Amino acid sequence: MHRTFVIIRHTFLDAIVQPIYPLLLILAAITLTIFALLPFFTLGEDTLMYKSVGLDVILLAVLLTTLFSSSKAIHEEIEDRTMMTLMSKPLRRWEVVLGKYLGIVLAALLGVAALGGVLIICVWMRIPSDYMLRAGATSQVEAKQIWDYRQMHIIGLLPSLVLTWQQVSVLAAIGMALSTRFSLVVSLPTVILLYIAGNLTRFLFPLDTGVLAGRPVAQDVAWALSLLLPFLEVFDIRRLAVLGVVRVAGTSFAQDAHGVYPQALWEYVGVASVYAIAYAGFVLCGGLWMFHSRELGGGDS
Repeated sequence: MHRTFVIIRHTFLDAIVQPIYPLLLILAAITLTIFALLPFFTLGEDTLMYKSVGLDVILLAVLLTTLFSSSKAIHEEIEDRTMMTLMSKPLRRWEVVLGKYLGIVLAALLGVAALGGVLIICVWMRIPSDYMLRAGATSQVEAKQIWDYRQMHIIGLLPSLVLTWQQVSVLAAIGMALSTRFSLVVSLPTVILLYIAGNLTRFLFPLDTGVLAGRPVAQDVAWALSLLLPFLEVFDIRRLAVLGVVRVAGTSFAQDAHGVYPQALWEYVGVASVYAIAYAGFVLCGGLWMFHSRELGGGDS
């Protein structure tokens, strides 16, 4: 395991020192800050809209930085023959794949945490104006309202940020698997297309209705596609956690009949984690199989 940790550390450091990593994170942080200063004109739902847009900005920035790292992680080292030197040491190929993958997803976690912190601060700051309350109110009632809104919105954001990281991790596994055979020019567009397809798989269900009704063959194909493609709807709970009401204990939202408890959100995150681990493991096994048959001298056997 020590060898794997060395690869994780090296890959993590290599990912965060790439120029594109701080550049995209800084651009995303600036975008979040600018959006925080702008009204959305949504008739009392500005905070909800800002949180949703902010999560999209974080996903886009972290996903791009992660895919650039994962889509060239192994192929680049094979082409410049660094992999031959690495494999001359007492290392197994699965340790290389796993170590590089974990290093990249840790870099993604750092990106989500940093931008998530910016998003939380911006939400905290804009809540009084969004709900037409005075930030420096001396009234205990008004101050309690502001505090309740802040708790409710931020507690709902945390599970969504974790799911954003899990979604990026699943797509990073695909990029890593493809990098065992293909260059960045091929891997990156392929993962982006799979990301789009993974978001469209949500419209396949239920299979017995719509255009697939009465077509058993088409339903079987759709079911198979839903297994092979990443089902990214698993990582989307914005309807409940971002756009809905979170029943935070001790706040005025605790008794909201249409709200959802924080525990329920984290239980869902746990279920999504199982899917993310299972799918990433499946894809990495496929990548490892391709890696085993790959010539390390810069060409295929």
